[in-house]
Amino acid sequence: MSDSDPATGFSALGLPDFLLQTLSELGYEAPSPIQAASIPLFLTGADLIGQAQTGTGKTAAFALPILARLEQPQGPPQALVLTPTRELAIQVAEAFQRYARHLQGFRIAPIYGGQDFRPQLKLLKQGVQVVVGTPGRLLDHLQRGSLDLSAVRTLVLDEADEMLRMGFIEDVEAILGHCSGDQQTALFSATMPAPIKRIADRYLRQPEHVKIAAQSATVDRIEQSYWLVDNRQKPEALRRYLETRSFDAVIVFVRTRDSASEVAEKINAWGYRAEAIHGAINQNQREKTINGLKKNRFDVLVATDVAARGLDVDRFSHVVNYDIPYDSESYVHRIGRTGRAGRSGEAVLFITQRENRLLKTIERHIQQKIQRAQIPNNDMVQQQRIDRFKQQVAEQVGTGTSPLIHSVVEQCCHDLEIEPETLAAALITMLQGEHPLEPAAEPAPARTRSDSSSGDDESPIDPTPGKLAEHPDVEMERFRIEVGRKQGAKPKDIVGAIANEAGIESPFIGDIILRADYSTVDLPAGMPKELFHQMKKIRVRGQPLRMTRFGKEPPQPAAARSGKKPPTTARKPGKADGKASHRKAKAPGKRKR
Repeated sequence: MSDSDPATGFSALGLPDFLLQTLSELGYEAPSPIQAASIPLFLTGADLIGQAQTGTGKTAAFALPILARLEQPQGPPQALVLTPTRELAIQVAEAFQRYARHLQGFRIAPIYGGQDFRPQLKLLKQGVQVVVGTPGRLLDHLQRGSLDLSAVRTLVLDEADEMLRMGFIEDVEAILGHCSGDQQTALFSATMPAPIKRIADRYLRQPEHVKIAAQSATVDRIEQSYWLVDNRQKPEALRRYLETRSFDAVIVFVRTRDSASEVAEKINAWGYRAEAIHGAINQNQREKTINGLKKNRFDVLVATDVAARGLDVDRFSHVVNYDIPYDSESYVHRIGRTGRAGRSGEAVLFITQRENRLLKTIERHIQQKIQRAQIPNNDMVQQQRIDRFKQQVAEQVGTGTSPLIHSVVEQCCHDLEIEPETLAAALITMLQGEHPLEPAAEPAPARTRSDSSSGDDESPIDPTPGKLAEHPDVEMERFRIEVGRKQGAKPKDIVGAIANEAGIESPFIGDIILRADYSTVDLPAGMPKELFHQMKKIRVRGQPLRMTRFGKEPPQPAAARSGKKPPTTARKPGKADGKASHRKAKAPGKRKR
């Protein structure tokens, strides 16, 4: 393929010139397998089932042909894309905007929960050509009459299996019922469980089936290891990792947005250049940060999994899993940020003693043993600092020094009656300032569960017997939240809020028991303090969760005590007559409206 025509591979797919120009400007050289197989079929108007893993380029596989077939007049939307999460809705909408840069007058409306209705209503009233949204909020607009699907010519269900797993299938079918039935329908899914096949059989007409084999879970060129640490050791462990590695750029993965900001601040205080991205930053700031990374304005990016989706940067030579992910697929996606373009890469995983089970789950998934490595000791860190300092001195000597400086050195030695070595030592100490050559005390070895003391943030927690059917190795702990049936809460509301706001994947949210005034939910044991405090503020049906550990709740006011016995795990599900409503872990729901 010639450098002058990087879109040649796409031109063979039948895309119009304005899209080929855009792809050339974006640096797209060749279509991915799912794009090469799907786009020509999509352009014919045929219904389509695309089966491929996340990260294989599915968005372009449907966005490009949708843009190619749009009619110019604006009115009711011509295309509708359903996504399981608001983060994916935003990502898909951004992709459409990038690809449509040469399509004059293009308008798209991202519709998702957690955002004020007013800007969404304004967009829909003005007229858009494409709507991208989550099922819950789309249904809200349909019920309000603010969304008209009568003119939809193309409907896409993106990550259909994820929508099933999150409890959205009934909503999806309700939305499909509002369409004309004559539209082109495409379904993209990594897997094809029975309920998804039923949807396809019912709503797709003689669909073409494109299946792309899953990529290997491991990246051979990536050197993987883990460090056993206590939570309080993580900052010093990260500092020592950065100091003992020669890197181009590093991406540090954390679980929460608060952690992203805090870790980035620490890294900057150590003298590195770092920035943070997470789900709370706006798109303009995100793009500014990514451009700064690409232009070498900083070298360390601290990110949450959500914020890192769709991140296309080849600079990363090292990946630090500061917080272990609850999802093995997330680990694979994380370490895949390095080792690109035929280069080698390195990834390290910080784990606490109680997270050993999650480590074993990841190892089974990647079919590879991750070797334990030791945190660099003071001698290693000190030698690295000395070597860097000598390199800086050598560079300065190479540029030369002025006669005035030599004169100042002679005057200091004469007037202070000191030797040049003493003067040099004093100047080095002044120069190092807050970053001395001698490191701080070495972190203590990570403790095992047996030597943890009660009350410490690393002490073992007595989990309830509950475990996830899908992930039996994950120990669970029961929490109480102050929302229940009286507030109109449903299991999928609780799962959706926790998954979207706290970043805990729905397979790791266990049994939910609804009561009249409160509920209980099983979550992975060993929740970090900052995440626990964040969870207290999450709202469901307008009410803060005010989460506490079940059985350790603070005393309730007399008016709040009803005299009822607390729920037990052995009690069977009841009806809405005051008995417990029960949601099993094997059929999690998730919805944020």
